[in-house]
Amino acid sequence: MAYNMLQSAPMRRRSFLLGMASVLAGLSLPRLSPTKRVLAADEPTPTPSLLLAVGGDTTPGANLQEHVDGQLAAGVPKEQVWPLYFAGVKSVLGAADLALVNLECSFTERGEKLSKRFNFRARPELVEILKTGSVNVVTLANNHQMDYGAVGLEDTLATLVAAGIAHFGAGKNLEAARQPAVLERAGVKIGFLGYYFQSAANMLESQTMFATPSRPGVAGCFTDLACVREQIVEDVQRLALQTDAGFVYFHWGKEASTEVLEYQIELAHLCIDLGCQGVFGAHPHRLQGVEVYRDRPIFYSLGNFVFGGNKDPQDKLSAIATLRVTQTGVPTAELVPIQVTRWPEAPFQPFVLTGAAREDALTRIAALSEGFPQTLPMLQPYVGKDRKPGA
Repeated sequence: MAYNMLQSAPMRRRSFLLGMASVLAGLSLPRLSPTKRVLAADEPTPTPSLLLAVGGDTTPGANLQEHVDGQLAAGVPKEQVWPLYFAGVKSVLGAADLALVNLECSFTERGEKLSKRFNFRARPELVEILKTGSVNVVTLANNHQMDYGAVGLEDTLATLVAAGIAHFGAGKNLEAARQPAVLERAGVKIGFLGYYFQSAANMLESQTMFATPSRPGVAGCFTDLACVREQIVEDVQRLALQTDAGFVYFHWGKEASTEVLEYQIELAHLCIDLGCQGVFGAHPHRLQGVEVYRDRPIFYSLGNFVFGGNKDPQDKLSAIATLRVTQTGVPTAELVPIQVTRWPEAPFQPFVLTGAAREDALTRIAALSEGFPQTLPMLQPYVGKDRKPGA
């Protein structure tokens, strides 16, 4: 059941352009029909649109790289290994015009390991896993992108460029890190900005991972909420007149928690107030609730996706957000529930839930979203339903 968000006349394109802003920087890849149909004289011209699919934490390194090496050592050809990890969700990502994930590792074999509990990286050739999985844009604004220092980020950027995968959220300095991913296809512009932020109570990382005017790193501010608010306002206003629809992808919240923190709500609402058409989040490695604010969807945490950082997480529920984006108006949005792994039979290989498992998943997501004044209409039938013990 699609989530239809209606836009009033004052909020349409004119408001979008004149208002204090919309965020974004874009990327749009509408599909072209092999044969162009001639419209009748009285037939309205179809509105350009694209289908966007968004997943959560994606790490093709660490334990996943070990699994790749085991497959290769067993004689499985690389051409069969690369598509393995996204195969169970290819029906969703492959059908989308644009697929976005949070790339939570660097593509490098160089650099010195940053002193921290977990460090994630992958050999550059493993970018083929993203390519065969239909991923064509990634956010780099997270707490693992600088795990192997400036050289690790440099290699990551070069690897993504060579693979034809757009990126945002990190760069050689703060100005570059705050640049959006912006593309245009078939008359539609869609843009993305990315930021990493955590409050002091939950920040476990070094301040050195954040970009400065003279240092590479990720976009965002170290525990300074006023600072990241300022970045968001400036970046959104700068891009407001250049895009038809814009989105922000945050790395935020408390790890292993389903609780949405006050600053997450504040920053998400700020983005929507400025004109963004939606907000995505990651970092907790678990799903968090979905809010609809001013008719726009906010996915506070999309949980894990193709995540090599944990072989067998206790909570395996996650979801893919899908949004139909047009030149004007707010997007229609829904969730596709997934399970992120089947250890040890099919590790790091998420798959779409169906039947009773899908119903149970939607019931749980609806429960996580009950605290918001409004959520996705597709979740409404599941609000208040009894859940299985331990769900």
